[in-house]
Amino acid sequence: MNEVLRQEKKFLITLQQYYEFSHIFSKILSLDSHSHGDGYEIRSLYFDSLDDRDFHEKEDGIELRRKIRMRTYGADTPFAMLEMKQKQGQLQKKRSLKMKREDAEALILGNYSVLLKYSEAFAAECYAIMNMYCYRPVCIVSYHRKAFVAKENKIRITFDHHIVANESDFQIFSSKLNQYPVLDPYLVVLEVKYNGFLLSYIKDVINTIDKSELSVSKYCLGRSIRKHYLF
Repeated sequence: MNEVLRQEKKFLITLQQYYEFSHIFSKILSLDSHSHGDGYEIRSLYFDSLDDRDFHEKEDGIELRRKIRMRTYGADTPFAMLEMKQKQGQLQKKRSLKMKREDAEALILGNYSVLLKYSEAFAAECYAIMNMYCYRPVCIVSYHRKAFVAKENKIRITFDHHIVANESDFQIFSSKLNQYPVLDPYLVVLEVKYNGFLLSYIKDVINTIDKSELSVSKYCLGRSIRKHYLF
């Protein structure tokens, strides 16, 4: 089980700004080992309760809230990461559990007992929460991510673009997953993730962004049709 506690800042920038800032960060930071070209694919399958508790808490701006998701890196990924993100004031706490592909597929079908195979306390916690509140899959969100890192303070700068979603097919490992855009393809989500403080030379670059900090939720974007009826 992996646990990360950090601060996150998000900005919605244009595609032109993405290329400009990506070029700047390539000169001062290291490219994430998974990144090449315009980045690597990420797929996130979100779970929520029968009454969409997590969605409404996010929409209502509840200070203490959580999201449960399963993450893969394309159809051929041999494993999945079950993750829980918890908002705690200015901080984001993320815990994750690496699952076998067959266990992940069983979990998608509602067999939460596969979590009891894992010895980590986090697996037991997810099992209890998902059963207690009747969690079920609600949407898949996919996008490409280009990421830069500063090892000195575990800082990550990520650019997420071409965000698409599906609210009816939850086969996250499928090579034929049919998805549709949920964000203008000429817009990019820039995320700044850091522990404690930002290094000054990175902060100087971020301060040149001609955009206000926003709360951009990929999960809420993924629910845009069913919850906001955007036909």
